[in-house]
Amino acid sequence: MARSSFPVEVLTPEGQVFADDVEMVSTRTTTGSIGILARHAPLMAILEPTELRLYKSESDVVRFAQGEGYLQVVDNSALVLVEEAIAPEDIDRPAFEARLEEARDAVERAAEDSEERSRAEREVRRYEAFLGVASG
Repeated sequence: MARSSFPVEVLTPEGQVFADDVEMVSTRTTTGSIGILARHAPLMAILEPTELRLYKSESDVVRFAQGEGYLQVVDNSALVLVEEAIAPEDIDRPAFEARLEEARDAVERAAEDSEERSRAEREVRRYEAFLGVASG
């Protein structure tokens, strides 16, 4: 069954990475996973690193490894503002695996409850999410 579509734009600090009509947006906020359909109520949410799925149709899904950011839904459109949005095929697995190990080492070295540890833990979550998207 076809759903109504609505415009979605995905922006990073480097610029626009996606702009098209979709039937559904699937991502994760700080409070859990969310799916956005056409005519969704206005919403502002903080996004966690995860796989961003943009369903142009049930069989046509555009995927990105999504970094931290924000989701705004208003006037039957969605805006995804994220630090990074990388297509799975563009993820450099060896580089991200090395960054993940560095982040894990930083967590171990950092003092409990320090800002340094919190930052390193966020990095671990990001690289784990990105590698998960790259795996499929």
